[in-house]
Amino acid sequence: MSIKTIVVDLDRTLLRTDKTLSTYTVNVLKECKANKIGIMVATARPLRAIEEYCEKIDFDAMVVSNGARIIWENKRMEYGICQDSAEKLLNKLISYPSFRITLETGDCAYSNKPVPDYETVICDDLVSIAKNEGVLKILVHIDDEETLSIVKNELTEDLYYTVAHGYLMQIMNKSATKWNGIQSMLNVCECSSDEVAYFGDDYDDIESIRMCGIGIAVANGIDEVKAIADYITESNDEDGVAKFIEKMLLNK
Repeated sequence: MSIKTIVVDLDRTLLRTDKTLSTYTVNVLKECKANKIGIMVATARPLRAIEEYCEKIDFDAMVVSNGARIIWENKRMEYGICQDSAEKLLNKLISYPSFRITLETGDCAYSNKPVPDYETVICDDLVSIAKNEGVLKILVHIDDEETLSIVKNELTEDLYYTVAHGYLMQIMNKSATKWNGIQSMLNVCECSSDEVAYFGDDYDDIESIRMCGIGIAVANGIDEVKAIADYITESNDEDGVAKFIEKMLLNK
């Protein structure tokens, strides 16, 4: 396979379920770099939440916050939610007392209520945060179908959403997608999408799996991802990404 760049999602794809990276996986990715194969990451996580993995893997470029921020070398691009749209949506959402809302600024996350497994600053004035710090993403926990329906109806034309892990609604600028971020990175390194292998597991990986030269789903991925992938590798807990790379790209 003529692959010059590997782009990989993190949670439930490269990372094991306990959020760790195996020594085997780290060594395989280091071998890729030694063989002049670029390693990029495309994740819904903000930059601050992937620092421990950056220390183990010297990523050539990073798409974080679902494409709202793209980082390479000492440069970055951002596609945040415009202030007017953020304020309009937030004023609607906070009128529903039961909604659990999180603002992701990239440098910090603020919530109106505690959020399990997500370190946030509790704040009762999210609109002021949006005005003062800007917003990369707005997240709403989907506690029932009615919540999803209400939020969808309040989105302005410049916004879109994805659902992660079946319960987390992520709202972003329409330009903030993993695929748009990947395209920006590929333009910088002068690499064609046909020369890219992409690994993913969830809805926000579908476009990239379709558009890259090779799209690979992990076995634990959702059915919609596995249905359109070129290959299905073993699960994240079985180091499926590293095993595929070693066998198919490093020819071992």
